Amino acid sequence: VQLQASGGGLVQAGGSLRLSCAASGRTFTNYIMGWFRQAPGKEREFVGNIRWSTGTTKYGDSVKGRFSISRDRAKNTVDLQMNSLKPEDTAIYYCAARHFAADLYGFWGQGTQVTVSS
Repeated sequence: VQLQASGGGLVQAGGSLRLSCAASGRTFTNYIMGWFRQAPGKEREFVGNIRWSTGTTKYGDSVKGRFSISRDRAKNTVDLQMNSLKPEDTAIYYCAARHFAADLYGFWGQGTQVTVSS
């Protein structure tokens, strides 16, 4: 499995950014695709996930109502749309994948930097 995150960059507070994760290496029908982030000096934080087969999503409390996750089955991509960005959203964002029956995410992408200026 390969996961390639892209789309990071510098944006002003209140702005929007869209990250994309290109997934390859297997069929992801039975997988949950997740987004995580890690800011300097902080623990990795769950941003949200999407079940590939149904499109059902879950979000972390800090991003609810501002971020949304979608998947494109034809392109094998999972996107993270980030709106109303805040400086505290600054972090490296990672996409990850796990089988729906697994407890842990076993596959990780390389991460993409998001910086929100005040």
